[in-house]
Formats: sequence, C-alpha cells, structure tokens
Amino acid sequence: MRRLCFHLGVLQLLAAATAVYKQWIPNTNFETASNWDKGRVPCASNVVRFEENQVVSVFVRSPHTLTDVYLPLNGELVLAAGAGFAAFDGSWDPGCDSGATVRFSDAEHHAWFDPTLWQPVSPSGELESSRHIFSVDEERVPCHYDDVIFQPETSFRVNVDSSQQVIHLRSVSLMGQELSSPEAWTTYLRGPSAALQFHGNGTLQVTGSGCVDKSGCACGNTLDGHRICAALLRASGGQCPAPACRSPLQPLGHCCPICGATINLDFMPDFDLQKYQNRLVQTLLSQPKYTGMQMAVSKVQKEQTFLGVIPRSSTPVIQIVLIHEGTGVQTSSTVEQLAADIMEDIAQHGEALGISSGKIEVATGNALSEQVGNHALSRITTGTVLGLLFSLLFLGGILFLHRKGKLRSLPRLPALCLPQLWDRVEDPAPPAPGSEKGFDNPMFDVEPPRADPGEETPQEMAHRDHPVFYLNPLYDANETET
Repeated sequence: MRRLCFHLGVLQLLAAATAVYKQWIPNTNFETASNWDKGRVPCASNVVRFEENQVVSVFVRSPHTLTDVYLPLNGELVLAAGAGFAAFDGSWDPGCDSGATVRFSDAEHHAWFDPTLWQPVSPSGELESSRHIFSVDEERVPCHYDDVIFQPETSFRVNVDSSQQVIHLRSVSLMGQELSSPEAWTTYLRGPSAALQFHGNGTLQVTGSGCVDKSGCACGNTLDGHRICAALLRASGGQCPAPACRSPLQPLGHCCPICGATINLDFMPDFDLQKYQNRLVQTLLSQPKYTGMQMAVSKVQKEQTFLGVIPRSSTPVIQIVLIHEGTGVQTSSTVEQLAADIMEDIAQHGEALGISSGKIEVATGNALSEQVGNHALSRITTGTVLGLLFSLLFLGGILFLHRKGKLRSLPRLPALCLPQLWDRVEDPAPPAPGSEKGFDNPMFDVEPPRADPGEETPQEMAHRDHPVFYLNPLYDANETET
C-alpha cells in the first residue's frame, strides 16, 4: 500500500511538472478602476449605474458609500466578507465629484481566444518568466490539456465563441476552487454564476486528463486560429508588422511571419519533448553568446503535399522556432549559429534523443538562407514540371480522341505539322506508265539487252513453254489458299 501511494505521488509530481497553467487577466471587480467609464472607482457622492440589459457578475471586496445605485435586471454582486454598500449622508467629500454618474463598462468584448488576455503562471498562480522560452500565438490561449486559472476573489465575463464544438481543458480553477473532473464542472455549470461568467456559442468541457504522450500533444486551437489572429492584430487593423528580412518564415500556429529560423524534427516513439527542450536551454540557450535568443518548441500537424503543391495528409512533427530580440547583422549571425548548433547536436546525438531527421529553414535580417532559397526554387521547378505534364496529358488526350474517331474536327495549325509516330507506313502509289522507277538488284543476274528487240532467244522460248517458279521466304501460300 505504501509503495502504491509512493508511485501515485511521483505521478502527480510529474504531471504537475509538465502541466501548463494559463491565467485569465481581466476581471469585473467593483474595485478595478478600468471597469468604470471615468477610469476610477465610484466615490460617496457619485451615482453608480449599470445598464438595464447588462449581464454581469461583479465581485465587491470592500465596503462602499454611494449616493445612488442602478442595478441591471440580470446580474449579481458577489460580496466578500465585510463588503457592502451604504447610503451617502451628504457630507462634503473633497476628493469626489459631487453628483457625477459613473457607469460600469461593458465586458462583452473579452474573448476566450484573445492571446493578450492570458498569461502563463505556475501552479500556485505566480507569473512564470522565462527569457528563453516563448509560445506561438495559438498556444498562448489555453490548449486542450492545459489548466485554466481565474484569480481568486475576482469576477469575470468571457465570450467563448468558437469554431470547435467543445473546448477541452484539463481543469478550471475559479474563486480558489479547482474543478478537475467532468462531474464537478457539470455541477458548477448548473449554478447561477456560470451563465453570467461564460457566454457565446462555445462549450467548455473539463476532462481531468493531461497529455500522456511524452513526445507532446498538439495544442488543438487550429480551428480557431483566425479568431486568435484577429484578436491579436485588432489594434493594427488586422495587418502584421513589416518584417526586417526579405523572405520571412511562417511558423505553424503563428499569426505573422518572422525573421529567424524554424527546425522541423521527425521523431521516434522514445522522443521526450520536455527533456529535449530542457536540453536545448541548458546546453545552448544558456550560453552567453546566445543572449537575447528565444525558442518555442511544440508538436504541430504539418501538412504533407504531393510534389510540394497538392495537399495529401498531415503528420505530427516537432517544430522549433528561433527568434532574437534585436536586429542587425550580429543578430542574424546569432540565429544562424544557434540553428546550426542544434542541427549538429541532432547529427551527433539524434538517435539517442529519439530524433530521426531534421529540416532547417533560416530567414535573417540580411537575406534568406540557402535552405529557404532552395526550397522556393524547388517549388517553382515543381510547378513548372506539373504545368508541362498537364499540357502533355491534354494534348495526348485530344490526339487519342482524334485517332479513335471521337473527335471529328481537329483544328490544324497552318504553320505547324505534328507527326504521328504511330501511323503505319502507307504503300507507295503505282508508277505511271512508261516511267522509270526500277533499280538494280545486286542479288539478281540481269542479262545485257538484246541487239534485236523483236527476236526471241532460245531461253525465252523455253521459259514461255515451261514456266520457272521461285520460292519467296516472305510469302506463305497457305494464306492465299485461306
């Protein structure tokens, strides 16, 4: 029994070490100044107004004195211990605008798939700061195996509109309580606060299960990638910033092209994503020469194509994205050097790490690397070959239909004659009477011409009385009889 408990404890520690916690940033607390239209918390001589049709849950942490309050028809005020409201007695308050109306701001626009509204934290809720690791945009929002934390003693309202039928999560913590089973989550959704906190067409589902594949699990937010990018680029009008390099790279799961490097790894069953990431940080990124470098490592579904053009299927790969905080020639060489060091490490220790192969692409601030240039050239060559192939197939089809009699009218080009190699050689037309079309046969003994054309020789007379026959090896008499 003790051994079983020990193993369970180890498994829980391993799960906690590999779990990813993301915390929701906005809140609808009464004491948060940004939740009010005047940018400050209402004071004693103010009139507090919630819109009549406003749906909101508001947490009140401390007592407040107000002149008047207009509450919504569908909402709630969650009072902490000692919190409450009292009527203003009319005494002078030097720091308050007398008689001013302060309105509670609308929280409907806070969307689940907005990366700017989430932050990675530790299991205790403390901010995690890693100068070496970053996440691609799709993974800045909670993934299917992540733990979601809403800060204790806070209220919130979040729009969960989604292109997914169900948004899977490992657990959800709110008001200091962790809900990590489907049953506990279902019970909470039946309560009065859930409808005020979550709205939209999406459905959150707590599974209680983390990623059990040591090679990693795909995030699962691809279907809502357009929502993530739209929210991320809303401030810039939906436009990505202009990259510093001429031919930037587009990592999978990222909204905008980057100047840096990507490495796609094909892995074997014994590959461990977390161990490999730790190895790269400890052996390479921690070196002083790589100061300012950041790395994102994750499993993604890479689309496979036929001849680089036609989509075929998708396969899981490990994507490594390398970027640098700075710009310039020195930055470019640093990115290229780190990418080269990673590939050299794979060449030396790839089999032991569970990596079968790797493909690198580098786009720096100066120019695109040779690898990217070769990749682009191969795509152009592939397109040219496909174009010629389709043209030949089209032309061959027309000629085939013409030969079969399916296509009666085939347009002819006056200046172009296309030979048909499969046509039989036609028999020559018989020579015109009197025309000399013969030729000497060296295998046949021809006698010299006679002096008198009207006189017959004895051989000719014999031949006429007794015809002479010759056997032709190319002629079969049986065919004639048949």
